[in-house]
Amino acid sequence: MASVTFDKATRLYPGSTKPAVEDLSLEVGDGEFLVMVGPSGSGKSTALRMLAGLEEVDGGNIFIGDRNVTDMPPKDRDIAMVFQNYALYPHMTVAENMGFALKIAGIGKEERATRVLEAAKLLDLEPYLARKPKALSGGQRQRVAMGRAIVRQPHVFLMDEPLSNLDAKLRVQTRTQIASLQRRLGVTTVYVTHDQTEALTMGDRIAVLKDGVLQQVGTPRDLYENPRNVFVAGFIGSPAMNLFEVDIVDGGLQFGNTVAAVERDRLGSATGTTATIGIRPEDVHVSKDPQGLPIDVDVIEELGADAYLYGHAEVSGNRVDVVARVDGRSHPNAGDRVYITPEERHVHVFDTTSGDRLNAPVVI
Repeated sequence: MASVTFDKATRLYPGSTKPAVEDLSLEVGDGEFLVMVGPSGSGKSTALRMLAGLEEVDGGNIFIGDRNVTDMPPKDRDIAMVFQNYALYPHMTVAENMGFALKIAGIGKEERATRVLEAAKLLDLEPYLARKPKALSGGQRQRVAMGRAIVRQPHVFLMDEPLSNLDAKLRVQTRTQIASLQRRLGVTTVYVTHDQTEALTMGDRIAVLKDGVLQQVGTPRDLYENPRNVFVAGFIGSPAMNLFEVDIVDGGLQFGNTVAAVERDRLGSATGTTATIGIRPEDVHVSKDPQGLPIDVDVIEELGADAYLYGHAEVSGNRVDVVARVDGRSHPNAGDRVYITPEERHVHVFDTTSGDRLNAPVVI
């Protein structure tokens, strides 16, 4: 196995003035499952293709283990890639599809058969080895694509949105299988997705990209509890964090007719007299008691034991949308007016101008 290192890697497409990936510096540990996540156009797939050798590197370097692979052909990088569209040969059986790369590499027939059978057992594909792709479901085809990567026994797995063609239920099931399989095999894996729920549930660490620039990298819990800026705060978590601008006052932040307590040290570095407050839907208290920020309820989304309240408020003359998690069995209804207050231990504060997180200074 091997680690992966991006050392200020940059990709600038011809005719473009802004790099698709800019000065990406990132280390993926040996055996780690790292997920790259971001919206469309964030550069995550470009970064993966640079690692695979399918895109040129216009600046910086990329290493797999101790080898500088920046200018190395894809076939010499010892990686295996799983694509969004499976890329299976329709005229070949499952076994032939899984063993084809080994055949091209000159691996003997007996060893090919052994490796294919081992991978088929791992992926519960044994009953389908003689079938052709058209006789398989979407989830089974995706497992065949995984099997084709596994039999090669590469140093690194690269996965580019491998679940996006599956329906919602199968996507949940398959992401669990992929994460479990990766941990059993212990192969370094770089996985790209636009789905932050996939990222949170699968990765050992997550790298969040926006406009080709790495915003933050850390464990799912790190990114959830301590987002570095407004973008990461709003992107990680579902439903998204509530974010809006409020006034800085004595004792904290003005929150409707109350004050959300925030340490003076955290607010001391804020630019101007306002800050952006961030509160996750599960950290909002909802009450009919007229204390806090008044919310007009627009929709209640029923989810069984839980429900989500979608409403709006007026803050400093501006309409802001708010989401709060409420009890699925006892909750307000559309058209009601309620009042919300934040769970003060979980209030996030960001500079309104820069969007960066405001933390209390470290005393040494």
